[in-house]
Amino acid sequence: MRVVDSHFHIWRQADLPWLSGPMQPRIFGPYEPIRRDYPMAEYLADIDGQGIEKAIYVQANWPPGMAEAEARRIEDVALDTGWPHATVAYADMTVEDVRPALDRLARFPRVRGIRQQFHWHENPQYRFAPRADLPADPAVVRNVGRLADYGWSFDLQVFAGQMDHACALVDACPRVPFILQHAGMPEDTTTAGRTAWQAAMARLAQRPNAFVKLSGFGTFIHRVDAALIGWLWTETVALFGPGRCLWGSNFPIEKLWTGYAGLIAAHRAAAAALSEPARRAIFHDTACRVYRL
Repeated sequence: MRVVDSHFHIWRQADLPWLSGPMQPRIFGPYEPIRRDYPMAEYLADIDGQGIEKAIYVQANWPPGMAEAEARRIEDVALDTGWPHATVAYADMTVEDVRPALDRLARFPRVRGIRQQFHWHENPQYRFAPRADLPADPAVVRNVGRLADYGWSFDLQVFAGQMDHACALVDACPRVPFILQHAGMPEDTTTAGRTAWQAAMARLAQRPNAFVKLSGFGTFIHRVDAALIGWLWTETVALFGPGRCLWGSNFPIEKLWTGYAGLIAAHRAAAAALSEPARRAIFHDTACRVYRL
């Protein structure tokens, strides 16, 4: 089966302060093995033989003010190698008017959307945004809505506890496709945590312009857990349907604890009970439609 990897990164260590500077706590744990360049050539070697047909680069937290440089670099890599096939760039949605930044990014034909990470958690090591309700900020709502004028999507990254604010944002921007990152980042796998995650995901699933990535499931446990992957696939697909689910590797982050072959094998096993059209949608067709490949 043909596969689109809807979420991967490449980088040069020198471009990323969190890789090239002092070690910073990260939700995916110690990351010494990836404090180095991860070039396209290595990514292509990692996916060799796994049926990956296309891939979508997602912004990798370059320094503030360098979003255009990041998009330009990825465009240059694509012109040189043929990969990636689309880019999710960065723009700061908290400014008064994001359109000048979007106009600069629009010069790069592979840009399909924007990601700004809004996830906030009571655990300080899990925080990225300055406050939990950032998705409800009037400037954010106004600027995310402007993505529709560019034909772009928004990659939404929040925890389950922020889902009410996220749903309000999705409702306020009905012409913008939202792609929830890593199935809402389920960090609490206790019975209570799973129940809260299910309820939050059910609320988001009611919004027809909301999609979800089946990716990043090793983020908090730092391993490939077949049972957890299977449970998340079952619950997420039941809520959103295969036409609103898409798969991503989150490489090279997941490379900290697995190889690409082992990762995709675990996800293929989780999808085995689905029909062939459903598997094709999740591994290929939804990503092609949402990111206009």
